[in-house]
Amino acid sequence: MEYAFLSKNVSIKTVSESASEGVFEISGLYRGYGMTLGNSLRRVLLSSLPGAAATQIKIKGVKHEFSTISDVLEDVVDITINIKKIRFKIFSDEPQVLTLKKKGAGKITAGDFKANAQIEIVNPEVHLATITSKSAELDMEIVVEKGLGYSPVETRKTEKLPIGSIAIDALFTPVVNVNFEVENMRVGDRTDYNRLILTIETDKTITPSQALHKAASIFKDHIEIVLGVNVKDESGAKKKESEVKKATKKSKK
Repeated sequence: MEYAFLSKNVSIKTVSESASEGVFEISGLYRGYGMTLGNSLRRVLLSSLPGAAATQIKIKGVKHEFSTISDVLEDVVDITINIKKIRFKIFSDEPQVLTLKKKGAGKITAGDFKANAQIEIVNPEVHLATITSKSAELDMEIVVEKGLGYSPVETRKTEKLPIGSIAIDALFTPVVNVNFEVENMRVGDRTDYNRLILTIETDKTITPSQALHKAASIFKDHIEIVLGVNVKDESGAKKKESEVKKATKKSKK
């Protein structure tokens, strides 16, 4: 017996979308699949999308992360916290170095880093530090690279750092938050089908719709691995993978 879990009325639409927040509605899902799909997509969105983040910082005259800097209001810990707030688009698979040199009293922001063709700073207004003396200078560089999810320093202790460089925790994921709701809806004579409403917030390095598409593709790739299993029929004979896929397609009609 074949079960048609997908109704002919299954659809997805964009309710609203900006550069950083989108609401998407998937209607006509079989009972229970709203929660199944919502949970799965949320986990993939928050953990498996690639992004870019600063992984190292080097400040002239600083030996460790608990140092203070002469004529700079913030200490190294504060500056590191501020650097973690910067969101990057990276156009290279290789780590990139950004440099910053600022002399004289005033505020320093992420936009003060020297331009790099392989890096775009999405939020250049992020405050980094404040120089309090006209004669003082802040000279630093950071390393930006690609990664997945959250990468604490402890997981990268095998890396050999240049002298004076400080490794920092890195949050690579471009997705800030994901929420979902499941509502019952009518399909034909039944009122227990599901409507899934997904709200996705990103850091503006990727649009919410791009994030959803990437997450769905990653999820699909993993489901296809399961389709490769050898299936035995009632006689104990193994079905070929192609036959399994045909049976799967029929169940979707």
